[in-house]
Amino acid sequence: MRDEADAVVSGIVAKWCAGFARLDAPALASLYSKNAFFFGSNPKLYRGRDGVADYFNGLPRWRSPSAVFSEVRAAHASPELINMAAIVSFDLGGERPDFSVKMSWVIQRENGDWKIVNHHASSRAPLI
Repeated sequence: MRDEADAVVSGIVAKWCAGFARLDAPALASLYSKNAFFFGSNPKLYRGRDGVADYFNGLPRWRSPSAVFSEVRAAHASPELINMAAIVSFDLGGERPDFSVKMSWVIQRENGDWKIVNHHASSRAPLI
């Protein structure tokens, strides 16, 4: 099952990075569950695919954004649920300093396809 979790996550990460490079909100939102919870780079909780699209549509239109996932860990929590954790490094084409975040996803099988049901990004800096 671990190989399946790694393959599922790898496929979603590739699509996510391609969508982010184009700031393609509909493509990115399609990776999420209709019931998704999404905490991105601001304090607001976005809900569902429409909320995810609103988040990405609200980002500045950087000329050449990119995201690189590293230290990716994936594991089945059940046959229908995968946990993912990673470090994501963002390059916004020199329009602001590069930065990285801790990212976690919960991925669920939905109508035969794997969708992100929970997305959480947080600072790598210690809070305590």
